[in-house]
Amino acid sequence: MENEGMEKYRRMFNVELPSSDSMDDYLDFILTKIRPMSEDLSESHFWFNKRWMEIRDDLTFHEAVLHIFREDGEYLIIVDGNISKGVWRDIDAPNSIILEHGARHELYDLAFMNDDFLILKKHGDQKRKGNSKYFVLGRESSVRNLEWRDAMEYLFNIYRNNSRWTTFLGLAIFLLAIILVLSLI
Repeated sequence: MENEGMEKYRRMFNVELPSSDSMDDYLDFILTKIRPMSEDLSESHFWFNKRWMEIRDDLTFHEAVLHIFREDGEYLIIVDGNISKGVWRDIDAPNSIILEHGARHELYDLAFMNDDFLILKKHGDQKRKGNSKYFVLGRESSVRNLEWRDAMEYLFNIYRNNSRWTTFLGLAIFLLAIILVLSLI
């Protein structure tokens, strides 16, 4: 019985990311935990005029693809240094965006955003069609040399670090409460 309690206590401080073979599965797990820490698309200083590197779990994906969203609606896609232009627009729905590039016009909803990640979820049932449901971008300076699994660990650290802090804070408050109760006796 005592070992079960100790194991539960150890697990509180050792938050591990379960193993998976797809980035979508990792994101389904991670996003449920970090979504409350997300910013909104209306907070443009988080995503305008930054170099966002595309992250995919496709083994045949070897290009360096950057995405830049300009304030005036211009959307730049840079593939290994070659630039093409598109347009981004927001719509009336909060935290939704339309990306237009060539003949493609795609609707995305914000899944998560902070200083290091911009993760959009494509509208519709992409998994059923065999497509990735997430469009994952990381700030180039943060994810440039990371493989996709390492980027998922980096993303999960947002939860892991917050979880440890919350656990530590809860433990400290609990100990202070015990000290207070014992001092009143």
